[in-house]
Amino acid sequence: CHCLHVRTQSLPSGHVDRSSHSFFANMPGISLGETFPDFEAESSIGPLKIHEYFGEGWGLLCSHPADYTPVCTTELGYLAKIIPELTKRNMKVLGLSCNDVDSHHGWIKDIQAANALEGAFPYPIIADPKRDLAVKLGMLDPVEKDAAGIPLTARAVFIVGPDKKLKLSILYPATTGRNFDEILRVIDSLQLTAYKKVATPANWKQGGNCMVIPSVKPEEHATLFPKGVTVQDVPSGKGYLRFTPQPDLN
Repeated sequence: CHCLHVRTQSLPSGHVDRSSHSFFANMPGISLGETFPDFEAESSIGPLKIHEYFGEGWGLLCSHPADYTPVCTTELGYLAKIIPELTKRNMKVLGLSCNDVDSHHGWIKDIQAANALEGAFPYPIIADPKRDLAVKLGMLDPVEKDAAGIPLTARAVFIVGPDKKLKLSILYPATTGRNFDEILRVIDSLQLTAYKKVATPANWKQGGNCMVIPSVKPEEHATLFPKGVTVQDVPSGKGYLRFTPQPDLN
């Protein structure tokens, strides 16, 4: 997510010249496999340090353009409802929005009312009013801007492993709400493939057949995959489409 410097004088319709806005001048972003920044931030539950908050398990950080916005209110509400599913997966959750803590506290009441949530809100929301973290993590939307003309934070999803390295990132524009059922699906895939020598095919869901990764030799099948391996025939004759029932993680 490095800065794109446009050198032409005239830009095509719909093209965004990032170099014209100071927020994009130093927006490095973070790549898969890199250690996720251990930043300290104010949040709706007080100051926190992200590595400490995530602990020894997995972490999920979801950013939002702004408080008191319609799509964000539906997202944060749905995310609150699936906290039990995320807890089963040893996930800790953080939200982030580009407003201060006082604003977050007021917005949380709206989120709870709009989504019929009762009790304490189940996860903290980080305050990033100056967009410091948004810039550091490379998650600004160059098209959508607030009333002051400042780029909004895009709808970023970051999944961090127990080793504190980035395992997955998805960046949605500010106008498109996230599919959290898909996020649960990719968490299941990430956790399975982190410990077993398999990959998950298109549209895979928990319990579905997996694919043996290319580095596994045929002579290892019996040891690694006691449930068996099926090789699909293809015109090339290359036996690379190897399927196996989902391995047990226990």
